[in-house]
Amino acid sequence: MALSDSIGDFLTRIRNAQLAMHRTTRVFFSKVNSAILKILKDEGYILDYQKEIVGNVPSFVVRLKYYKKLPVIRDIVRVSKPGCRRYSQCKDIAKAYNGLGIFIMSTSKGVMTDYNAHKLKVGGEILCRVF
Repeated sequence: MALSDSIGDFLTRIRNAQLAMHRTTRVFFSKVNSAILKILKDEGYILDYQKEIVGNVPSFVVRLKYYKKLPVIRDIVRVSKPGCRRYSQCKDIAKAYNGLGIFIMSTSKGVMTDYNAHKLKVGGEILCRVF
């Protein structure tokens, strides 16, 4: 089965697993998903992730993080969709939830958070918002 929006599927799997209070979830392997997972781990939204190959198909196993029996990720939403891309210049990058959340962006210098893009003065496509 071919997916038209692999990032949307990735975010939905994480969102659904956290709502069901699962300890781990499996998501499809891609370079963009790998970069997003690295950011989520660095920012403290997930515990860890590792690449596994099951039946000659690579995937990531993501260990989800909870605090006081509540998911750390309260909101994870796809901003730029295949049918309607959202781009932002460095000067127009807004704060997610007044600085409490992050935007994950795809820039010419790689996938990064909104404040790293602002520091490097690069704009790009806003992939998702995490709170």
